[in-house]
Amino acid sequence: MPKRKDLKKILVIGSGPIVIGQAAEFDYAGTQACLALKEEGYSVILCNSNPATIMTDTSIADKVYMEPLTLEYMAKILRYERPDAILPGIGGQTGLNLAMQLEKKGVLQECDVELLGTTSRSIEMAEDRELFKELCGSIGEPTIPSQITYSVEEAKAAAMDIGYPVVLRPAFTLGGTGGGFAETEEELIEIGNNAFKLSPVHQVLIEKSVKGYKEIEYEVIRDKNDTAIAVCNMENIDPVGIHTGDSIVVCPSQTLTNKEYHMLRDSALKIIRKLKIEGGCNVQFALDPNSFQYYLIEVNPRVSRSSALASKASGYPIARVSAKIGVGMTLDEIMIANTPASFEPTLDYVVSKFPRFPFDKFSSAKNTLDTQMKATGEIMSIGRTIEESLLKGIRSLETGVYHLYMPKFDGRSKEELFDYIKKGTDDRIFAIAKLLRDGVLVDEIFSATMIDRLFIEKFKNIIELETDLRNSKGDLDVLFAAKKMGFCDRAIADFWKKSEEEIFKIRVENKIMPVYKMIDTCASEFESYIPYFYSTYEEENESIISDKKKIVVLGAGPIRIGQGVEFDYSTVHAVKTIKSSGYEAIIINNNPETVSTDYTTSDKLYFEPLTTEDVMNIIEMEKPIGVIASLGGQTAINLAEPLMKRGVKIVGTDCEAIERAENRDSFEKVLRDLNIPQPKGRAVTNIEDGISAASEIGYPVLVRPSFVLGGRAMQIVANEDQLRHYLKTAVEIDVDKPVLVDKYISGKEVEVDAICDGYDVFVPGIMELVERTGIHSGDSISVYPPFSISDKVKGVILSYAKKLGFGIGIIGLYNIQFIVDKEENVYIIEVNPRSSRTVPFLSKATGYSLADIATEVILGKTLKEQGIFGIYPEEKKRWYVKVPVFSFNKIRGLDAYLSPEMKSTGEAIGYDDKFNRAMYKALQASGMKLQNYGTVFATIADCDKEEALPLIRRFYNLGFNIQATAGTAEYLKKNGIRTHVLGKMSDGSEEIPEAIRKGYLAYIINTSDIVSNKSADNDGHRMRLLATENNVNIFTSLDTVSILLDVLEETTLCVSTIDS
Repeated sequence: MPKRKDLKKILVIGSGPIVIGQAAEFDYAGTQACLALKEEGYSVILCNSNPATIMTDTSIADKVYMEPLTLEYMAKILRYERPDAILPGIGGQTGLNLAMQLEKKGVLQECDVELLGTTSRSIEMAEDRELFKELCGSIGEPTIPSQITYSVEEAKAAAMDIGYPVVLRPAFTLGGTGGGFAETEEELIEIGNNAFKLSPVHQVLIEKSVKGYKEIEYEVIRDKNDTAIAVCNMENIDPVGIHTGDSIVVCPSQTLTNKEYHMLRDSALKIIRKLKIEGGCNVQFALDPNSFQYYLIEVNPRVSRSSALASKASGYPIARVSAKIGVGMTLDEIMIANTPASFEPTLDYVVSKFPRFPFDKFSSAKNTLDTQMKATGEIMSIGRTIEESLLKGIRSLETGVYHLYMPKFDGRSKEELFDYIKKGTDDRIFAIAKLLRDGVLVDEIFSATMIDRLFIEKFKNIIELETDLRNSKGDLDVLFAAKKMGFCDRAIADFWKKSEEEIFKIRVENKIMPVYKMIDTCASEFESYIPYFYSTYEEENESIISDKKKIVVLGAGPIRIGQGVEFDYSTVHAVKTIKSSGYEAIIINNNPETVSTDYTTSDKLYFEPLTTEDVMNIIEMEKPIGVIASLGGQTAINLAEPLMKRGVKIVGTDCEAIERAENRDSFEKVLRDLNIPQPKGRAVTNIEDGISAASEIGYPVLVRPSFVLGGRAMQIVANEDQLRHYLKTAVEIDVDKPVLVDKYISGKEVEVDAICDGYDVFVPGIMELVERTGIHSGDSISVYPPFSISDKVKGVILSYAKKLGFGIGIIGLYNIQFIVDKEENVYIIEVNPRSSRTVPFLSKATGYSLADIATEVILGKTLKEQGIFGIYPEEKKRWYVKVPVFSFNKIRGLDAYLSPEMKSTGEAIGYDDKFNRAMYKALQASGMKLQNYGTVFATIADCDKEEALPLIRRFYNLGFNIQATAGTAEYLKKNGIRTHVLGKMSDGSEEIPEAIRKGYLAYIINTSDIVSNKSADNDGHRMRLLATENNVNIFTSLDTVSILLDVLEETTLCVSTIDS
């Protein structure tokens, strides 16, 4: 059926800020959906509060509302815009839940708005576990024995009935939050208490554990004519028991027999037809490896996290097709390249997805994996064999590992390793590899891990080829075999005791170079050329080389803390500008979640690891006139120098300029020459030098490794003991890895993104951070235009920005962070010679598209030629606020204390003509529960008490009940604030944990002195963990508390006596 003509205006709800469990996949899906609807001639209204993504660019939809994703705001937008329909299945769980709320509350009926695609009844049947069980029972599909419970007592009874081990799954939570496995009643009670609290409907499913079964997913799609196809299926290398988002996944499945494949495919299509899903849908199965017994785990009646992976793996754009099905089109009418969407893709290659974890940043968090998702991002790799795909995947992750080998397992005994591999961890495959090198049998490893023998055999093939390499140094046949299996030059160099470059030269001389295969979505049934390629070592090259001038843009790789979807935003903008300037734009990237890796974005897409070797192979073939390395975050910047050494032209900011900004000594020289002050500091290469530098500079000092991303391993230390401990445990320190020791200056932090063309500098806006120095800028609340610095300070900042642009030699974007002290002295913290995390926010706030302007500059068009004549345009009259969003409740053991080490996973925006309202909306959009009543609990370090007093008095005056630990309470009472004392945890009191669990605490304020005593710190740590687990707002910076109070005072009605 052709598309509906009765619809004119369609509302799309996005997924909001990025959190663990709901990342950029939904921005990719939402962007696709908006563009697909516009393509069909509909007017598109988008609601999404995430400023970091390309999805909220004004070019993606006709109107963009970046308002908080809550019922209240959505209802306002609906009443104002009066769209004809909402497309609910694109914005992840957030978007789906909102659409359901709007229907339940009668807002859709009131505004005469319909839901497109899957009906609300079908959504409910898939989401409500009891209804889902009944539905599966009615069509003879097996589900895991389970019972719904509403209290811990009911949960205990259900577990006795079903039999341990059991899994707890709280209803309506994201990414499995709050769930887990319980082998005993004690474990059930511990997980259950938390699970009931986190479920908004206080409902927890107790389910029989099928740990050890294979986990298989099918991505299926159906239209209203009941045509349904399986786009692809995926198999987790880890058995059931590890969240699919945290497992290594291969696509298509590798260990299923033909009978198993069709049995599960038939089941997936049967269920999607029974549910009458219209659009994409994800079905998860548990399959007994020893029989044909299977269970349906769950159905996502929407575009899911796996849909992005499935789309990129198969070349079939699920979200685009789903959006068109939503407006009444059928699969045979929707075209993909030259093929109708009703054709099932066939894959003649193996795709692997590797999750990217934040454990390298959070050494205190346990790296064991379970049903609660912990990964912040993922990479995808493509090869002709499982081995090739896995090895390309390992080196795409950027964790310092480039082969199936991790030094940390050297020297461990078999017993230790067997103990280690029994549990799922982020690095289990490397421990398995060590056991295989030690001669352990495949069957023994299978018994310990329940990982299918086929995958363990593949690991073994890699290890056997290592032996061949060692024994045949210089043998070209063995070299070719290793390349064909996916070995990188660096790994071969290790076995042949040569340098990586020598191996590269041997390959070039002997024509051992990869060819590039096309991702052919329709198995060549129809003639089509899709410019989407992966490398392999075979005969025929399918990438057609044009004679146009080409520019290569290096992507940012997997999303991780410190390097998020913001960099993809810049990459996509750059590609559009390159194309419109008449060049061929080529992207190299490996992140399946992003818009840059959609093959319609660039002229050519290479889905490859971002390593020197893999990038060089493409450059050797494509011969571009230049490579842009300043937009893909630190990943791309780190490739600039090795590529330049191999003769590649880096366009934009060159390697000398990067070195001047990033090398400590060169940067200090630039600052001295320009007469720009910075905090006193030194780079040191051993512990004793560090101690003497700190005593010379004076404590407190800020210490960190040089060349860091997202403030990794950055700390403020107050004395020699702390510094010794840091240098011994937190970082590897040696001549190659210097550590920076800087004077810690307390003051306001200010940040700019600027563009330099070699002649002029343009600063579209200055951002002021709410929290003072000492908290990573990515974890601070950021405000444009600045709210408290003077015009004099702005003048100094602009003059320094200009001097630095010229002095470093920037061509394109750069980011500068400043400290402004009480006397209005301005110091430089650092300069990043690249696109930064704040570029999308500042572009959207100021209306200047920074990435586009910078790309024009890189391509040789000056700022003046682009019509930009001044350094600093007039500031906007509106306020724009960016608030960080954290995923503390996803990673157990992670401390919510804010520090120079970045911890946030995403960000939200708020904007308004009034400052406090913009702040209020931004805090709401970040997911914070803003309450103007309840209890505030304070435990304040002695050095902060004086500053905290007026803040707590403001809470008291607003009508809050105040509770505190003994020392803080005594101080508050002495100053006339009625305070209730709660006993300290280190004294054995349970009063604080009880208060947190009961749920009446609105806010906890907890500061600690950097010279703090251990017991107070341990108390604070335990309290912060409890607050995180129980979703209680916790503040560790008084600056944030102060701004929160400004907001509450504006929005709260107070009580007083008539004569006061």
